[in-house]
Amino acid sequence: MIMSSIECFVPSMSGEDISVTVESFSRSDSFTGVTILSGVSLRATETLRSIAEAVSEKYLLLYTKDQPLDMGMFALDRILAIAEDTKADMLYADHYQLVNTEDSGPVRKKHPLIDCQKGALRDDFDFGSILVFRSSAFRRAVKAMTEDYSWGALYDLRLRMKKIVHVNEYLYTEIETDNRKSGEKQFDYVDPRNRDVQIEMEKICTEHLKRIGAYLEPVFKEPDAEALGVVRGEDGLPEGCPVTASVVIPVYNRVRTVRDAVESALAQKCDFTFNVIVVDNHSTDGTTELLEEIASEDSRLVHIVPAKYDLGIGGCWNLAVHNEHCGEYAVQLDSDDVYSGPDTLSKIVTAFREQKCAMVVGTYQMTDFNMNPIPPGIIDHKEWTETNGRNNALRINGLGAPRAFWTPLLRRINLPNTSYGEDYALGLRISREYRIGRIYDVLYCCRRWEGNSDAALDIEKVNANNLYKDRIRTWELEARMK
Repeated sequence: MIMSSIECFVPSMSGEDISVTVESFSRSDSFTGVTILSGVSLRATETLRSIAEAVSEKYLLLYTKDQPLDMGMFALDRILAIAEDTKADMLYADHYQLVNTEDSGPVRKKHPLIDCQKGALRDDFDFGSILVFRSSAFRRAVKAMTEDYSWGALYDLRLRMKKIVHVNEYLYTEIETDNRKSGEKQFDYVDPRNRDVQIEMEKICTEHLKRIGAYLEPVFKEPDAEALGVVRGEDGLPEGCPVTASVVIPVYNRVRTVRDAVESALAQKCDFTFNVIVVDNHSTDGTTELLEEIASEDSRLVHIVPAKYDLGIGGCWNLAVHNEHCGEYAVQLDSDDVYSGPDTLSKIVTAFREQKCAMVVGTYQMTDFNMNPIPPGIIDHKEWTETNGRNNALRINGLGAPRAFWTPLLRRINLPNTSYGEDYALGLRISREYRIGRIYDVLYCCRRWEGNSDAALDIEKVNANNLYKDRIRTWELEARMK
């Protein structure tokens, strides 16, 4: 049996680290040599062009870290065998990570990955540090690259791969150098310091959407109650909407924070009617009693305890939106966050009216529990533009906060009954047809604290969340494709 051969390309490292890495590759009979990429960046298009010209073997491997690497026994042979069997253009694999701990030093941990599907358009998709390509596919993709990128070349490359295979076997060990918690990494993609990077990524994604027929022109429907069969009353409000706006707060066991959220909502100063709808999903920690107390003092608080026990956050939202007390506009507030001031609600309603949109997204400030600003600071999602926001929404992993919706439309679409990604799914669906309005003033304080539900997630939960959002994007992508 004739084995396929592979050439490896690795970044510059210390002499000792290079030796360890090369020795790791050389344990495979398919390995033919290594090229050190000194003084260049794998994120640059020019580097990929030079690799395409240099590679002479059937397969090539890119190692993207500058730390020593340890391939598993026969791992390189295994991934090449799968490449041959599947006719894959690109392959990546689960692996181990050496993670430093304060008590016991480096600990080997499993780092499983998820399947790359059609909607995995995030530029931060985790492929691990080992990428294997069929050289002919690599050269074809690089040849098609007409733009020179400084940061987005690998993103551009993988979007051009026709068949990507995830090898869900642990084939190598790498050193993990980013030991931040998941909640600390969550907002890297919108860090204002990475603005130039984001501009490149947006351009790459947009061109990809055009290639596959999923790009949407900036032409929008206007929200029209009559078109939905909804009649407006003498007060100008749609029938079934007794007030102009409702703040919607789903809550479960947030006795420590929910009062702050509710009081922040009730403190809004408006020239229109509004209320606050709290859907209390069978709390057991005193949240229910606290909300009953507040509701007894202020009739604007509508306290709902669902009859059903199977509701996620999306299901709680559906219950609130279909409630007889819900206003024309439903405005999000999480049970551990607060509005930045008493004018948040007014600014959102004004945006609906002026921008002729079906959804509004604001800007938020990251804070600690005591409302002190923390990195990355203000999240404004300025990658969203009137001309391209609905397309860029497929690349980013969230749309911002606070989010607000035109209730007549929301009652037709509804949210998925999940507790993650439900609002993102709704935003994608709305942006397929309608304009999403933007407010770049800080309207919202997003508090990160030790009890926050996504402050520190394990890899399995992070993967599950990302897999679901990628699936949402896949469904939306398929709906948009011509």
